Amino acid sequence: MDFILDNEETEAKYQDLIKTIKLRKNGDVSDMMNQQGIQYKMNWGVAVFELREMAQAYEPDHLLALKLWNKQWRETMILATLLDEPKQVSEQQMDFWTKSFENLEIAEQASTNLWVKSKFAFAKSLEWCRGKKHLVRFTGIHLMGRLAIAEKNAIDEMFEPFFDELPVLARDKRLFTPLYRAILAMGSRSIGLNQQCIELARTFQLSDSETANQLGEQLFDELNSDYLHELIQEKSR
Repeated sequence: MDFILDNEETEAKYQDLIKTIKLRKNGDVSDMMNQQGIQYKMNWGVAVFELREMAQAYEPDHLLALKLWNKQWRETMILATLLDEPKQVSEQQMDFWTKSFENLEIAEQASTNLWVKSKFAFAKSLEWCRGKKHLVRFTGIHLMGRLAIAEKNAIDEMFEPFFDELPVLARDKRLFTPLYRAILAMGSRSIGLNQQCIELARTFQLSDSETANQLGEQLFDELNSDYLHELIQEKSR
């Protein structure tokens, strides 16, 4: 990651956000998240919708986002994903942050709020699907799904490289839900991708993995549903 010098204006915004986080702390929410296994070095229990409201009061600021991320609180990291400037995000930053994720919440927030807006999104999503760490692979799959939803003008061919990676990932029961959602998102983009996703579901059904079998069965039914085909036709009009 690039080294960027600090400045007084950014420091003032940073300190204001730190104070606001402390004022909005919610110990009950923090305790509940801990009980659910959502662990952070520091969690003040501020609701995500409140963090979004806080971020709306500021202009995007790359330096501020880096300072917030380095604080390593739950709230500052989520704010970092909301306040960063996608054009300023480097591949090195994406890798550094993603490899440091400690739970699904921050992976989803980064993918939804920031990574999907980066020019490196497709490349990093595919790369992370091949990663060794579970949360890296999860982020790659989640980002693939977000791209399928958000990148309206992307051609079908941009999603085709993922199909070689997904049969292996489908064997991991921890990835069942994100894969189901991401593949449905791809399969609802166009008739062509729908057919490719149906073939992928058939491949899952032929796997010696029970997890992949179950995923394939559920996807096959949903991808062939009248509702989904009507949705695709509406998008093509």
